[in-house]
Amino acid sequence: MNLIFLEKGKKFDFWTTFCFTLRVEGGAKMLFRRDPSLKKLSLRYNFIMKTDTLFTKPISKQFEFDADVAAVFDDMLGRSVPFYKESQQLTKRFSLNALEDGGRVIDLGCSTASLLLEIERGVKSPQLVELIGIDNSSAMIEHAHKKIEAYRSNIVLVEGDILEYPFEKTRVIICNYTLQFIRPMIRETLIRKIYDSLEEGGIFIFSEKVLSENSKLNKQLIDCYYDYKKEQGYSEYEIVQKREALENVLIPYTIAENSDMVKKNGFESCDVLFQWANFATFIACK
Repeated sequence: MNLIFLEKGKKFDFWTTFCFTLRVEGGAKMLFRRDPSLKKLSLRYNFIMKTDTLFTKPISKQFEFDADVAAVFDDMLGRSVPFYKESQQLTKRFSLNALEDGGRVIDLGCSTASLLLEIERGVKSPQLVELIGIDNSSAMIEHAHKKIEAYRSNIVLVEGDILEYPFEKTRVIICNYTLQFIRPMIRETLIRKIYDSLEEGGIFIFSEKVLSENSKLNKQLIDCYYDYKKEQGYSEYEIVQKREALENVLIPYTIAENSDMVKKNGFESCDVLFQWANFATFIACK
């Protein structure tokens, strides 16, 4: 068995506590905590990050964020979204810039809370910052709870509908690969709600799969993306299966459409922070 250090953040005293993962059969990982004062190894939580093999079998339903997806979600993101870690680091950096004097951060569609944990590690004055994650998937929230318990995090998790949740005044709102799953007719309603909830000078960072305005180039971008997925170990069959499962569930916009939607609903500016082929991260300022 291969022992691999997961990471150590500011919340961990290296001399007293650190975490690492144990790689087990099938590529699954379990997070353990070792406390030298106890002279033993203890299981910190029972969250197992499995390898994404969901689409190796024929699909029986449209894509949804159920327990099966939640169990493999971190692996799915790492292998399905090009430069995911890099775009998340940019999101973290600009969020921390906005939090120099403290404030509230809300992550809409927080999934397993990985990004909020990253932001929390970078916060200089934790007592001045409130981190909230909202997701309507009970399975995602369950996995997120296990993570924040393991990391002794102060993140607040809410299982609920982001369209109905009453936002308080907020410094930073994040929405990664979530808008694309919201029906176009009500997408602008959420953007207006986000704008109204932000403090003056607040920022909205969101990532989306995007379309090209040129149909020929759009086809080439999709082919480029599928080649990327093959390089990450997905088979042609898995790629086709997932594409069919996402049909009429994931509805992307062009970069221009995303930018126009945001500006139409009050934001002063909307810029692209990062782009790889048909994936983009935006930042909008109030």
